[in-house]
Amino acid sequence: MTDLRQANHLPLKKNQPTVSGQQRRPLKTALGLTVAGLLVGAGAFAMVQPSKSVLPEQRVVADTFSLPLPGAVPNESTAAADDYRLETRIQSGDTIASILSRLDVSEQGLMGFITANKDTRKAAHRLVPGRTVQASLDANGAMNWVRYIHTPGTEDKGEYVTEYLELVKNPDGSFAAEEKVASTESQTNIASGRIKSSLFGATDQAGIPDAVTMQIAETLGGRLDFVRDIREGDEFRVIYETRTFEGRPAGAGRVLAVEFINANKRFEALWFEPKDGSGGYYDADGKSLRGAFLRSAIPFTRISSKFGMRKHPIHKRWRSHNGIDFAAPTGTPIRATGDGVVQFIGTQGGYGKTIILRHPNNITTLFAHQSRFAQGLKQGDRVSQGQTIGFVGSTGWSTGPHLHYEFRISNKPVDPLGIKMPEAIVLDSQQQQQFAETALPLREQLKKLAVLNEDNGDALQLAKR
Repeated sequence: MTDLRQANHLPLKKNQPTVSGQQRRPLKTALGLTVAGLLVGAGAFAMVQPSKSVLPEQRVVADTFSLPLPGAVPNESTAAADDYRLETRIQSGDTIASILSRLDVSEQGLMGFITANKDTRKAAHRLVPGRTVQASLDANGAMNWVRYIHTPGTEDKGEYVTEYLELVKNPDGSFAAEEKVASTESQTNIASGRIKSSLFGATDQAGIPDAVTMQIAETLGGRLDFVRDIREGDEFRVIYETRTFEGRPAGAGRVLAVEFINANKRFEALWFEPKDGSGGYYDADGKSLRGAFLRSAIPFTRISSKFGMRKHPIHKRWRSHNGIDFAAPTGTPIRATGDGVVQFIGTQGGYGKTIILRHPNNITTLFAHQSRFAQGLKQGDRVSQGQTIGFVGSTGWSTGPHLHYEFRISNKPVDPLGIKMPEAIVLDSQQQQQFAETALPLREQLKKLAVLNEDNGDALQLAKR
């Protein structure tokens, strides 16, 4: 399996005041100078006294009035003023009991409920070190609720959310548990860097998350080979989102704009999402950087079985292999190769857990042997190119974890690596106007960042707003 991070550490081709603390003066000397200054000032004031005969007559006019103030309106923060919240991070070897003990939660019958309830029982078996558990207690130390933030950041139907399990204590003393989803907050970041040894090394130095680095490689990967083409001295500038939940990092968001200068040649991409269509990356002229379909449903992986005749690994007979297989570990995300609608999602014979997407022009794509589907995805849902729809598995007729991918035209399988893919949809005049209003300003920010880099060299690495 090709590992982009490892590949980027291959040898690259070359291009043809310390402030010291001040000494304190003795306290007596400082006080003496202060008192002396006050006495001198007072003496000077006493020596210059104007004559009372030249002072103007002064009169003071005062009036009073009152304004009615609105009464205090109770709110959640007022009502919960006597409550307090505790928080801890899961450590290696932790159990539910040890976590609740650190949170001072000791409710009678709570452990029995956790053992009996399917949601809490499932959570107890997937305690991830580093994840956060919170508890709210009232003024008497009794539990209000406990939250296990098991998924700080994930994408759900194009939105970045946080998923957590909330366990509450009811007024009658019983307990209830519910999986919840909360929106995350977005923060825009700008960063720049210069390649010295590898792409990942440069982005690490600039403080850019690995997920953003992967997006950069995927976005410009159709025009630039980040394994073989990058050179020492190449430069990049990027504007991207990060997500937070209640002030805590919840993962990286989307790359909004990126510029990469490779061997003095400029490559750029701007994110644009039309009001009546799916989002994608475009150059400054509004030309889409993607085809209508991606060649691979899993980036940076190897093909373990190609399209055509082969000896079936289970049936041991020669038969037609109507797709291509991508080798990947169980749980690897599977992405939609094109915009479409979920035509089928479920189990289908030897294919195991399968998704079929319907696309324009009588094209369908099939994704088989999955371990599980993206949460909440159902038949009839619309998906975008690159969106995670499921995860690699080994269900159905399979000898090991991999993705079986088929590309069909009018229900006839064709080799997705051997055909000319349909061109991407071109922006119409109204969409081009929207592009100029929303995407082109990002390009101007990249230009300003380039000027700032020229003026300050490597001083600027990362900024947030």
